[in-house]
Amino acid sequence: MYSENPLRRRALIAVGWIFLGLLGLLDVFADGVPNGRWASLLPMVSGPLACMALLSPARRPSVQVRAVLVAGGSLVLTAVIAMWAGPDGVGTVGVLESVALLVLLSRAVWAVPGPRTAVAVSAALAAAVIVVPLRWLPTDIRDDGDASLDGALLMTLAAGLALAWGRRTRLLEEQRARDIAAVRQRQRLELAHDLHDFVAHHVTGIIVQANAALTLQHTAPEQVGPLLENITRSGSEALDSMRRLVRVLREDDHDSIRPGQVWSELARLVSAFSADEADVQLHLAAAAREVRLAPEVETSVHRVVQEALTNVRRHAFGAAVAVRVDVDGPRLRVEVHNTAPAARHAVPVGGRGGFGLVGLRERVEAVEGTLTAVPTDGGGWRVTADFPVLAAVAGSPA
Repeated sequence: MYSENPLRRRALIAVGWIFLGLLGLLDVFADGVPNGRWASLLPMVSGPLACMALLSPARRPSVQVRAVLVAGGSLVLTAVIAMWAGPDGVGTVGVLESVALLVLLSRAVWAVPGPRTAVAVSAALAAAVIVVPLRWLPTDIRDDGDASLDGALLMTLAAGLALAWGRRTRLLEEQRARDIAAVRQRQRLELAHDLHDFVAHHVTGIIVQANAALTLQHTAPEQVGPLLENITRSGSEALDSMRRLVRVLREDDHDSIRPGQVWSELARLVSAFSADEADVQLHLAAAAREVRLAPEVETSVHRVVQEALTNVRRHAFGAAVAVRVDVDGPRLRVEVHNTAPAARHAVPVGGRGGFGLVGLRERVEAVEGTLTAVPTDGGGWRVTADFPVLAAVAGSPA
C-alpha cells in the first residue's frame, strides 16, 4: 500500500554504481596494461557510453531509441574489431559493455511500449550481446581456438536469462495494472450500489416536504416558500449524488451505513477494533457532529476509517491508534494516526505493493475529497482525508 524505503533504494543504486565501476576496471586490466592499439581502447570507451545510455535519468531519448543506438553501436564495433583489428590487436571483449547490453535487453522487454516494437528492439540487443565474443575471432583463426564460439554460447544463455527476467517483469506490471483497474472498478461499483439508498433518502424528504406544502398552502401560506426552498435544495443534492455515482453498475449486496448514522457507526467501528485489546481512541469534535454531509460522503468517511484500522491490525498490530474527526473551514477532516508497531515487520507498515490505498483514493476523489497517507517520524503512519461539507444544521456555529 505504501512505497518502499527511499534509503534502501539509494543503497541499491550505490551498490549498482560500484559494481559497474569494478566492471570498468576489469575491462582496463583484463589483459594487463592496454597496449595502445586502437582495438584494445575501443571497449574501454564503449562500456561507459553504454552505461550512460542505461543510467541516463532523462526520458528523452526514449528507452527504445537508446537501446537501438547502443545495439547498433555495439554491432558495428564488433564487426570492426573482428574484421580489421587482426589477431594481435583484439583487446578485451568489453565486460562493462556486455553487462549494460544485458540490462538494456531486460529493460527493453518490459519497458518498450507495443509488442512488435519491444520484440524488434529486444532482438537487436540480443544479437549485439551474442556476437560480442566474435571480437576474439581473429585470435581463434590464428590459434585454431574456439573461444569466440564458447563465448557466444555463454552470451546466448545470458541473453535468454535477461529476456526471461524482462518478460517476467512485464507480466507483473501488466498484472498490477489489471489489479489496480479492478480495484478502481470495484470502488465505483460499491459507490453505485449506494446510489439507490442515497436517492431514496433525498426523494423521501422531497415527498414529505411537498405533502406538507400542500397541507399548509391554505392554512399557513407563509410557510410554503421555505418548504419549496428545501425541496429545491434536496433535489439539487440528489442530482449531485447521481452525477457522482451514475455510469457505474451495482455489485453484490454489502453492508452500508444509513444516512445520518455515520458518527454512531464510527463509534461502533472503533469499539469493535478495541475489542481486540488494541489501544484506539476516537476524537469527534462537536463541530463535526453539527455539519451536514452528503450521504455518499458519510459512507466514504466510514470507509476511510475502516480501511485504516484494517491496515493497522494487519501490519502494525499492538500500535496505539488515534482517530480524529474535525471541521477545517468548509471541509471535514478525518485523520487516523498509528504509532510504530510493537514488533518490527519485514515490510513497511501498511504493506508493500497492495491496492487498498488505490481503491480508497478512487472512492474519496469520487465524492470530491482528497486522501494522503504518509509515514511519521516515529515509525508510524498517518492517513488523512478531507471531504466537502454541505451546510451546518440550524443554529450551528460551523
